[in-house]
Amino acid sequence: MFKSNNVTARLFERQISTPAPGTAIHRARRFYENIVPGYTIYDVECPDHSFRKFTDDGLYLVSFSRNHQDLIVYRPTWLTFSCKEEDCDSHDLPLKARKFESFFTQLYSVNLASSGELICKDFFLYMESNQFGLFATSTAQIHDAPSTGGAIQGVPSVEKITFYLLRLEDGARLDERVFHNDYVNLAHSIGAFLYDDLLAIVSLRYQTIYILQIRDSGDLVDVRAIGEFCREDDELFLNSNSQVLVNHVGNGFHHSMPELETSFMSGIKQRLLSFIFRGIWNEETDQTMRVQCLKKKFYFHFQDYIDLIIWKVSRNADSHPSFFAVYNMETTEIVAFYQNSADELYFLFELFSDHFHVSSKSSLHMNFMSSHSNNIHALEQLRCTKNKATSFSQFVKKMMASLPFSCQSQSPSPYFDQSLFRFDEKLISAIDRHRQSTDHPIKFISRRQPNILKFKMKPGPEAGSTDGRTKKICSFLFHPILPLALSVQQTLFLQASVVNIHFRR
Repeated sequence: MFKSNNVTARLFERQISTPAPGTAIHRARRFYENIVPGYTIYDVECPDHSFRKFTDDGLYLVSFSRNHQDLIVYRPTWLTFSCKEEDCDSHDLPLKARKFESFFTQLYSVNLASSGELICKDFFLYMESNQFGLFATSTAQIHDAPSTGGAIQGVPSVEKITFYLLRLEDGARLDERVFHNDYVNLAHSIGAFLYDDLLAIVSLRYQTIYILQIRDSGDLVDVRAIGEFCREDDELFLNSNSQVLVNHVGNGFHHSMPELETSFMSGIKQRLLSFIFRGIWNEETDQTMRVQCLKKKFYFHFQDYIDLIIWKVSRNADSHPSFFAVYNMETTEIVAFYQNSADELYFLFELFSDHFHVSSKSSLHMNFMSSHSNNIHALEQLRCTKNKATSFSQFVKKMMASLPFSCQSQSPSPYFDQSLFRFDEKLISAIDRHRQSTDHPIKFISRRQPNILKFKMKPGPEAGSTDGRTKKICSFLFHPILPLALSVQQTLFLQASVVNIHFRR
């Protein structure tokens, strides 16, 4: 392995040697050991916006206005200035460097929210192949809404949820999709998933997964809805057969036929019950043992299976059992069914972690995010945490609480590559979440040279906070390619945020 830390020497070494097959991109990423965001401009003069994230190709920085009405998109640039002195590195940067506009150019501002709606500042999905952005607005939640029209009890209702598809190049609004009196979990894009040109939106109130296709023209086209019906012609089949049953009742063949809408469970729930039943049935070959096993494992818990609803595993998963079902959308079959304490599911998660982070096939750099299945350091850290756990079952439930992973919830920045750098994941990580802020700098240590500090990042003011009692949170926005990052520190009392820019000078 090449050991030099000099960029020029590494470039020369790259010219005279050929990397092993399949390692060219990994070798190129090692240059980030030398090119790091080691310089910080504290408390930058910038608009009072809510900065969301960089797009995965690094072309755009997405932000929202503080009143959650407007979308503002920037183009990342680079600070340029001239210096007439001999030793420019020892001089301070010019005053304009403290301004946000020196690093970012505003492309446009678009009003999205109207008539009582607010932009969900945690929701944004990016289609890299077409440079389309998906955003969402919603009205206020109604927590005690009646469960009418097939809605389930206990799920809040939102009068109007609107998904907007925009072309990020110029902010043109291409299409939109509206959900009335429904509930979709928009926080951190939990309720929607984008894979290539297919978009899945989960309605928790009506227990339905809507599959849409994003055409190259920018149109949102309905593909199917999975929930009450699973196949495209299920509704037609049931309606045609219900007409036959009505005719029979009218002719006097059957006078005690119940109403159709209360006779059937949803299609996806019927398939789940069928899968559970067949699994228990196949456990035993003796007929007597089969009956006893079915009574104990299926019929005794039948109402529990009936009451299962599509949800997202919550933080209190330790006290409430939850399950994971793997569904084949083409065959409409349940492929697997696990409880959140299942050892088998955890071992699959440990060995094949990349399969739980499904990314679009067109996004090459997303394949280099560190996980338990592609990085030995991440795997060692996971196993160390597992060995320290007092209860393995509780450890499994804690790990499974993060599933299913939200779409585009990780930063592809090479500075989160655990083969290159070591850092405290309690303070900062590739996962797109707010962290509790600290007055101490976050250190990035060289993985190849364990005692070498490559760079450090400190959120908040340069001199630290004057009030240590105020609880502060921070978020980090790393550019996916450039040595450029934003740290945004804010308090819980809606005070002005402190924005720092970290870059390579």
